[in-house]
Amino acid sequence: MSQHRPNILLITSDQQHCSALGVTNGRIRTPALDRLCAGGTRFTRAYCPNPTCTPTRATMITGMYPSQHGAWSLGTKLFEDVPTLGDYLQEAGYMTSLVGKAHFQPLASVPGIESLEMQPLMRDLDFWRAFHGPWYGFQHVEVARNHACESHAGQHYAIWMEEKGLANWLDYFDEWPPDVEAQKRRRANRHWDLPEEYHYTRWTGERTIASIEQAVAEDRPFFIYSSYHDPHPPYMVSEPWASMYDPADMIPGELTAGEHDSNPLHFRMTQEESPDFKGVYFEDQGIHGGLSHLHDREELKKDMAVYYGMVSFMDREIGRTLDALDRLGVADNTLVLFSTDHGHFLGQHGLIAKCIHHYEDLLRIPFIVRWPGQVPAGEVSDAIQNLVDLAPSFLSATGLDIPGAMTGVDQTGTWRGGPAARRWSITENRHTKTKLHLRTYVNQRYKITVYRQGENGELFNLENDPGEIKNLWHEPAAQELKGRLLHEFLQATLECEPTRMPRITGA
Repeated sequence: MSQHRPNILLITSDQQHCSALGVTNGRIRTPALDRLCAGGTRFTRAYCPNPTCTPTRATMITGMYPSQHGAWSLGTKLFEDVPTLGDYLQEAGYMTSLVGKAHFQPLASVPGIESLEMQPLMRDLDFWRAFHGPWYGFQHVEVARNHACESHAGQHYAIWMEEKGLANWLDYFDEWPPDVEAQKRRRANRHWDLPEEYHYTRWTGERTIASIEQAVAEDRPFFIYSSYHDPHPPYMVSEPWASMYDPADMIPGELTAGEHDSNPLHFRMTQEESPDFKGVYFEDQGIHGGLSHLHDREELKKDMAVYYGMVSFMDREIGRTLDALDRLGVADNTLVLFSTDHGHFLGQHGLIAKCIHHYEDLLRIPFIVRWPGQVPAGEVSDAIQNLVDLAPSFLSATGLDIPGAMTGVDQTGTWRGGPAARRWSITENRHTKTKLHLRTYVNQRYKITVYRQGENGELFNLENDPGEIKNLWHEPAAQELKGRLLHEFLQATLECEPTRMPRITGA
């Protein structure tokens, strides 16, 4: 294939802890991701722009922060008129494709805010047979929304199951509307009775390869977003992955006695039996993590074993995709980037899943870049990355101009082994009608979190306290440091302002 511009393959997982990589963790096996690390550079200080799905996923394809592109929380929508990376790449002749989880839209619609990612539309397979895009800059889409057996299954994934011969696919998923007790029974043993060959992880890998093959056959450069659904809860997967790891070998994180004493109230509330987050922090829709995080350690080990199994299953499909790049002769001209949308808690700080606490476990993410002949192989870098940088960096890699509306930075020089493009990272987190509207600023050594309301916050010295056990926010000796960091934070916020057009005249 004759190409002047590189292909781009963006591969993401969903809610993967930064430690869930075989190259750094002997308890999990990820040979394909290890292979990417060997052929590229792994970045240890990569961050999400928001610790939930919709805002971050919208950021990845727009190059804007959630407060700028408009999809600022779960339950909101990225409006279709927002320019995306795919739009610009299509204009340059790229084939653009999205396979897997989208989550750019909410699970419900209201007048003026319509969603394709809602029931009962997701189970209207005639609609999805006819709809493959264009959508958000992707010429071709094949999407699914569910995690494990969740009731919001359907879309292109369900069509694929039927084509594979699984006519009764609905039997393997929760009812719609959901029956809470039936859900608990189905998920109790963590082993999904859906055969592996019909799992959405297999579907995502297979259809990603099909998109690559199509682009190669058409002799077109491609941008393919291969978006895996796992290891997002519920902790449930098909065999043999559900039994791949022994819970007895798992070591979850722990709560350090007294660590929340100097933290804001909602940290301590997570360790209560029945905390009233609704009465204190929000009024209506609720928030992820606004509940008790008390858990049985042995049960958490079982969750963790399945979580690792889900990662290893995804890794196998990623390996098949990398093999396809080799087989088709395009690996050397393909920039492959692997990451996730945000992190995850497995007992760290007494917390589980994702929530409203901006610890490194939730904000820091795995991040690997492989680009043969461009990105150093087998290297590890602590240069700060943020997912808001993906779109501008991909445009730069293809030789295209970066529009002023994009507020991420061009990381291609850093990826190539040059100096760090960033001195800091910002993570936003906002929930409607709630006091939990917060932002976090992190530099190479320190991390500070500010809330829209109240007098509390968090300040951690990541160099001396990498486990984030001692909050320095109220410490008298740290007040000068806090003032300096708040000043840096404000300056960084000003740097994030978009410039949709240059100034062309004095008035």
